[in-house]
Amino acid sequence: MKRFQGVFLLLALALAQSHDPQDPAQFSLLPEGYSVRFQAGAEEVREAWLEQGEKVVPMARQLSFSGKEVWRGLLPEKTPYRIRVRTREGERTLGPFAPPASPMRALAWVGERGGYQVFPDRFFNGDPANDALALLDDEYRYNPLWRERGGPSPHLSRWDEPPSPLHCCHQYYGGDLEGLRQKLPYLRDLGVGFLYLNPIFRSGSAHGYDTHDYRQVAPRLGDEALLRRLLDQAHALGLRVLFDFVPNHTGLGFFAFQDVVAKGRASRYWDWYLVKRYPFTPGDASAYEAWWGVGSLPKLNTANPEVRAYLLEVAEAWVRFGFDGVRVDVPEDLFQAKAFFGELKARLRALNPEAYLVGEIWRRAPDWVGEGSFDSLMNYAIGRDVVLRYAQGLHPALFGGARALSLLAETYALYPEAASRMGFNLISSHDTSRLLSDLGGSQAKARLAWALLFALPGSPVVFQGEECGLSGEKDPLDLQRRPIPWEACDGEMRAFLRGLYRLKAEESALQRGSFATYLAEGGLMAFFRGEGEGRLLLGFNNQPASTFLPLPQGTWRDLLTGALFRGQAEVPGVGALYLKRASR
Repeated sequence: MKRFQGVFLLLALALAQSHDPQDPAQFSLLPEGYSVRFQAGAEEVREAWLEQGEKVVPMARQLSFSGKEVWRGLLPEKTPYRIRVRTREGERTLGPFAPPASPMRALAWVGERGGYQVFPDRFFNGDPANDALALLDDEYRYNPLWRERGGPSPHLSRWDEPPSPLHCCHQYYGGDLEGLRQKLPYLRDLGVGFLYLNPIFRSGSAHGYDTHDYRQVAPRLGDEALLRRLLDQAHALGLRVLFDFVPNHTGLGFFAFQDVVAKGRASRYWDWYLVKRYPFTPGDASAYEAWWGVGSLPKLNTANPEVRAYLLEVAEAWVRFGFDGVRVDVPEDLFQAKAFFGELKARLRALNPEAYLVGEIWRRAPDWVGEGSFDSLMNYAIGRDVVLRYAQGLHPALFGGARALSLLAETYALYPEAASRMGFNLISSHDTSRLLSDLGGSQAKARLAWALLFALPGSPVVFQGEECGLSGEKDPLDLQRRPIPWEACDGEMRAFLRGLYRLKAEESALQRGSFATYLAEGGLMAFFRGEGEGRLLLGFNNQPASTFLPLPQGTWRDLLTGALFRGQAEVPGVGALYLKRASR
């Protein structure tokens, strides 16, 4: 009987220790080598090695969560390999395995610096002469229903004027590309490495997600010549720039939609949309498919090859013009979406092998990243579902260190390391309340949240004005989009974020280092970034009282304060430590 129990145990262990090189989460390409991972039960594996010909590479326990572990090692080349595992029952070998032909590849530049999101109309007004041009393009001109119902007219405001009922979309403050160009030295001084620009193309609103012309810069923001100067100056300062691409829907003023309005079924663009009834009044969402039923956002028929070809050519044109990457709006809502974005990725990479592609998906969705899909999603699932909730400082039984670290580990186990390395990590944006508003105005909690976000793999992306300590609730008027009051920008928060941007740019462990869980209890959690002597130990405490973090051997220095610790380190209440080994 004991012999059969032993056989059953070995079988169970064999099933528990699993590796599939075709799963991008278990095999991907990093700048320093090929990441190979396998999953096992908690405390099941004692040691593991990668074997590639005569080479033997040790693996290490990387992630622990929910009774599971992920082990990880780096292979120097893409040739067949085995995994040798030692458990309390003995040793066994997994494989041999053949590497995938085209593993997901991490772009080295993405994780090297932090990002910054710009909402152009509310960033800085560098050229007041173009302000009035906003009213010439506004949706109001193309939406008879708005006019018939007596809705308020779009209007211009001074930079310091309060929000009106049209604040979200049709109250214009005059921010433009010239203003951004003038502020590039400020952004470089802050430590920003890349910019993500909300839509800059001709549209019918302040937000720009109702495109009227994908090929023309919005006149209220500038022109193509100014955009050329902006990109050239940004690149000269070492800043890369992403544009916002909206392929799911257009605005009412888009040429194809206007042609359908005028000609009906006789329009060559009839099949570019999904019209339910004709004739119709523009703005009437009951007459055609519209995004979320919003009549000003008629949905494109991306199942139509002509539409797909047009959109792909647009994206190619702007990458060819000089943009370094693309953020895609609501990608899941397109027809035949995965095929479309697979083709988009291939075509953009053919133009620029370092082009970065980000999809606006708010939840965990590992099936949307990969060599034939997005490099990263907008990681609200990390920034808001984990970082923000942790920073709120709930009782540890509700959301403490153990819960936060487990969720981070689960997330990083789901995604390829290449995708995590390229993570587009954010807490707040034009679509959410500002961080301070979410945290009840607590500057300490906000600093904790930023410190945690900057410590994670990938690139932290800061929404404009967060470095100024601004507040702003999303509902009901999208107050997070208020213009930046530059004269009142909070120096303490800006200095704190500048320090985090600097550490991100200087510490290789924060740029290219792996993420590995360490410990969590109460409000405390800690994890490692990187390997070897340059490895960092990051500790966080979301409770008001300080706590102590036991340290590995050696003397450790906090990069945030310069304090030295040995044996244990005191983590301040609602605080963080960035620890680097100072000596053995």
